[in-house]
Amino acid sequence: MRQDADKGFFSRLASFNDSFSSRLPATLERIGVVAAGLDPRAPAPAADELQAMLHTVAGSAATFGYRGLGHHARALEQRLRVLMAFDAVAASDWAMWVAELDAFVEAGRRDPRALN
Repeated sequence: MRQDADKGFFSRLASFNDSFSSRLPATLERIGVVAAGLDPRAPAPAADELQAMLHTVAGSAATFGYRGLGHHARALEQRLRVLMAFDAVAASDWAMWVAELDAFVEAGRRDPRALN
C-alpha cells in the first residue's frame, strides 16, 4: 500500500515538474514584457504583477530543481517590495532593478538550471 502511495506521489511530482518546466519560458517572457512596460513614475500595477510572478517562481523553482533561479527570483521580489514601499524612488534605482531583472530573464531563457 505504501509503495502505491509513494509511486502516486512521485508520479504527480514528476508531472508538476514537467508542467513547471514547460511553463517557465512563457513565465520568463511575461516577466520581461511586464518589466519593459514598467513606468517608474507610476509603477503599479505592473510592479504588482511582477511581484506576484517573481513570488510564484521563487516559491516553486527550488522544488523542481531550479534552486538558483528561485533564489534570484526571491531576491528580485524582495528588492521590488522595498522599492514599492517608498512614495518616491529615484529613476536610477528603478533602472538598476529593471536591468538586473532583465539579466535574470535572459539567463533564465539561456539555461534556467545554471543560475547560481
